[in-house]
Amino acid sequence: MPDFPTEPVAEFTKIESIFIRQRNCLMIRADFTPIFTDYYLHLMDINERHPENLDTPLKDLLAVLSLHLVARPWAETIAWTANLRAPRVNFFATGSSVHEYITGRLFTTDVREPDRNFLYSQTSTPGNKPRNSTIEVETSDPLQWINQFYQQSEQRPGRAFRLPDDHYALIAAQPDFDQEWLENLSTESVCELLDREQSKVLETRKFRFSCGCSLEKILPTLSAWKDKPEELFGEKQTLNLQCPRCAKKYQITRNDL
Repeated sequence: MPDFPTEPVAEFTKIESIFIRQRNCLMIRADFTPIFTDYYLHLMDINERHPENLDTPLKDLLAVLSLHLVARPWAETIAWTANLRAPRVNFFATGSSVHEYITGRLFTTDVREPDRNFLYSQTSTPGNKPRNSTIEVETSDPLQWINQFYQQSEQRPGRAFRLPDDHYALIAAQPDFDQEWLENLSTESVCELLDREQSKVLETRKFRFSCGCSLEKILPTLSAWKDKPEELFGEKQTLNLQCPRCAKKYQITRNDL
């Protein structure tokens, strides 16, 4: 787990949506230091530590999903699950533009081994059935996943970039975009993009690493055992539950049930 920044860290990550004039592309960018700091504080709280080969992709997934949320309409809640063969793991992230949060976790036990790598997406809006999509992904890099996702599910090009010092950017095509310009972008050119192109900030959103889970919200999932606690507890007096979204652990008693 890395050292925390010595300078004060903002309470939230400010995500800017910027229109690039003449290129007809949307640039969504942010410094994810606040979100990553809270993510590591959360890992300390639940007493978990991820190996580097899993920790970095999960952070990347949190970042690119946050950027994607800002590129989408306000009312959406989106969940992404990547089911990989090697390493056999599920990466999970979910976020909401309405509540401006992002959270996620790893699943490393009891993971179904797929014959290929898949990214599953579910988009929910109030009053409507969730929209689901699935794409096959070729790598273990979330920045490549979102590039493929834009081509296949968004039906428009989109490219994500990992920039220095925990900064990330997503460039999403709009109608009549400059295809050659977008295809030839590099990490270096994205860093200098606003100095070279005419642009306009459209909006700014503030995201935090937060799940909002609680024992009260998790207990209803056990309602089927309310009248038969002996089947659930056996001889135990307490059980440990884990939030499926952030892996926070909760202990319940028979009285809680």
